[in-house]
Amino acid sequence: MPERQDWHIAGSYYESCNCNAVCPCRRSSGKKGGRSTFRLCQFLLSWHVNSGHANDVDLSGRGIAMAGFYDNEVEGGPWTVSLYIDHQASDPAFHALSDIFLGNRGGNILFVQNIVDVLAIRRAEMELDHQKNNERISIREFAEAETKAVADDSGTVSCGIPGHDHPGIESISSSLVTDDKLFWAYVGRCGFATDFEYHS
Repeated sequence: MPERQDWHIAGSYYESCNCNAVCPCRRSSGKKGGRSTFRLCQFLLSWHVNSGHANDVDLSGRGIAMAGFYDNEVEGGPWTVSLYIDHQASDPAFHALSDIFLGNRGGNILFVQNIVDVLAIRRAEMELDHQKNNERISIREFAEAETKAVADDSGTVSCGIPGHDHPGIESISSSLVTDDKLFWAYVGRCGFATDFEYHS
């Protein structure tokens, strides 16, 4: 019989990408977002699980990150990504988180439908600091990003990745990714921070 899919994770979220802030992909003051600033969108996403489980596997305290890109000119904008899982995760937690963030356990984590090409699934040493207005991602050997300033925007901003029911704060951020086919460096581009809650 297939494994029962019973999982729930909640915590903090921070991302950076190469769009100009405020990222035009966002929903801003209720107005639906559109295409990214440039033809190629390159992103670094991160989640810190404050509480969570997959069946009887504890996922609390674990970090997850994803680097990738998509081309606005390709129909459907399919994502090419590498997934990074906290190196301190147990083997069952590593496999559960990999399955969740690649869409193999269903649930309300809708952005996974965009993932078409997975370059790598890596255990990685990472530090995720999601302190408000001072967010930072550090993935040893592969990627980093940090908030430099809060973006000038007086409306509400939300993103489809954590969900539009989780509005957050847009920032001016920097980003560096050096992982095989994923390679870029930006300053003065956009970031976004909020909380998240995904479940089966």
